[in-house]
Amino acid sequence: MNYRHGFHAGNFADVQKHVVMLAILDYLAQKDSAFCVLDTHAGRGSYDLTTGQAERTREYAEGIARLWDAAGVPPLTRRYLERVHAFNHERTGADALAAYPGSPRLARMAMRAQDRLVCCELHPEENALLKAEFRGDRQVAVHARDGWEALGALLPPKEKRGLVLIDPPYEAQEAELTQAGEALKDAQRKFPNGVLALWYPIKERAVINRFHQQVARLALGNVLAAEICVWPDDARLHLNGTGMLVVNPPWQLDAQLAAELPWLWRQLSSEGLGHHALKWISRRPD
Repeated sequence: MNYRHGFHAGNFADVQKHVVMLAILDYLAQKDSAFCVLDTHAGRGSYDLTTGQAERTREYAEGIARLWDAAGVPPLTRRYLERVHAFNHERTGADALAAYPGSPRLARMAMRAQDRLVCCELHPEENALLKAEFRGDRQVAVHARDGWEALGALLPPKEKRGLVLIDPPYEAQEAELTQAGEALKDAQRKFPNGVLALWYPIKERAVINRFHQQVARLALGNVLAAEICVWPDDARLHLNGTGMLVVNPPWQLDAQLAAELPWLWRQLSSEGLGHHALKWISRRPD
């Protein structure tokens, strides 16, 4: 309840998370039938980078700002950047980086007239801002409810297709990772055709290894993990890296990310430290 994403908006973890998220949504949009997005820990929807929390930490300077005027941008990242540029132009009338769209706003930008977005945010102030962000938008529902509880209550969606984005604050990292693994199992049981995408922080490699082993034992079928570390795995006092775990990944997402991650890592790792990785946690037998 105390976590405020505004301090971290647009950082390197947001960049990687949102590139993967939009790749999934663009794949879903290739079919005419409607899809639903469930964002379990949605935050406020958009963030002003010039004042307040984001300006105090300036984490965006090591994230989205590194990509803003980059050359040679690969396809998935280019489509993500086009949306962030469009968002800034809509908000400010200029192309300068002044604001950052959170997961709900980026998801909304990827939707069509037949699609639907369901957002959950428990923090009262963040929830109020999220409701204001989408006031009058009949394709978006905002709930003041616990994201973990929402996975049981709101799945499956009526559309039978879609993305579940799980992005908790990880204030107790290892305990919440364990909870996340069990939540993935329950969510897949309720929504077997859905794509489940879980963001996770990388602070200690041993913790992440145990989490990956837990997920592998859950027999979830095809599970892909994409990671970017901008610091060595076990550096102290840092968020060393960021990961996205995708259950039921779209066709060819692995090949697309294999082409994107090296470029993203080079842009986001200011000192050339850390690494990027893409691996299958489990595969469904052919």
